[in-house]
Amino acid sequence: MPKQTIVISSPADLSLHNNQISIKVHDCKKDTIFRPIEDIRTVLIDNHSAHITIPLINALADNNIAVIICNERHIPNTMLMDLESNSLQTKSFRAQLEASVPLKKQIWKQIVEAKIRNQSSLLDNLGYSPAYLKKYYDNVKSGDSTNREGAAAKEYWKKVFGTDFIRDRYAPAPNNLLNYGYALLRASVARALMNSGLLPSIGVFHKNYFNSFPLADDVMEPYRPFIDAKVIQLHNRGISQLDKHIKYELIELFYQSITESDLSTTTSSLSKIYCGENRYIIYPSLKTIQ
Repeated sequence: MPKQTIVISSPADLSLHNNQISIKVHDCKKDTIFRPIEDIRTVLIDNHSAHITIPLINALADNNIAVIICNERHIPNTMLMDLESNSLQTKSFRAQLEASVPLKKQIWKQIVEAKIRNQSSLLDNLGYSPAYLKKYYDNVKSGDSTNREGAAAKEYWKKVFGTDFIRDRYAPAPNNLLNYGYALLRASVARALMNSGLLPSIGVFHKNYFNSFPLADDVMEPYRPFIDAKVIQLHNRGISQLDKHIKYELIELFYQSITESDLSTTTSSLSKIYCGENRYIIYPSLKTIQ
C-alpha cells in the first residue's frame, strides 16, 4: 500500500498520540483525525496558523518522514528530516566528500544526458520528432563543458509552451505550477538522498553557499520532465491558478509517475558510484512510466 502525503492547508494542531499523528482542525466540528505514523511518507504544512509538537516532529524524524513547510506564497520552502536515516552513513559520507573532480564531472554528464533524453521523450509524446534533441544528449561531454543542458533547454521550452514562454520562477503561469511541482520534487529527492546515506548539502554541479540541498538540485534534473508533462496537461485545460485541487493533482504525481521506489533506485545507484561499487546512475525513462 503506498504511503500517504498528509497536507495541512487549514489552521490545525498536530500532535503525537499512541504512535499516530493526531490532527485537530481549528473551528471544525469534525472529530480529531488519526493516521498511523508508519503509513505516512510526507507531511506538507501549508498554513501559517498550524501548530506541530516537538514529540511529533521527533517521531516523524525517527520514521524518516519528511516534514515540508510552505512559505506565504504556498510554495514548499523548508524541510525537516532525520539526520541518521541510513545505517551506513559514515561510509557514504566519506566517499561522497572524497569524490574526485573527474568523478563528479562524469556523474554530472550522466545526469544531463538523462535529463535531455526525458525532455526528448516528452517532446515525442507531444508529437515532435523523437530525435529532436538527439544532437544534444548524444554530445554531452564530461561536466557538460559545452553546456548541452542549456542549449537543449532553449529548444525544449519553445516547443513545450511556445516561443513567448520564459522559464522564470517569478514569471506568470504556468511558472507557478512548475515551481510547486519542482519544490515537491526537490524535497522528495532530498529525502531519498538521506535514505541512501548521502549528504544533500554536497552537490556535484550546483554549488551555492545559501543552498542547503545542492545535491538534490543535481539529482532531480532528469525528473523535471515528469513535472513538466503534468503541467502541460493542466495548462492545456486552461488552469493557471494553484488552488488546493491542483496542488493535490501535482502531489499525486509522486504516487503515479515519480514513485518512492524510483527515487530510491536513483539515489542508491549514486551512492554506489561514490563508493566505487557502480559506474552508472539509474533514472527512469519518461516513456516507460507514462
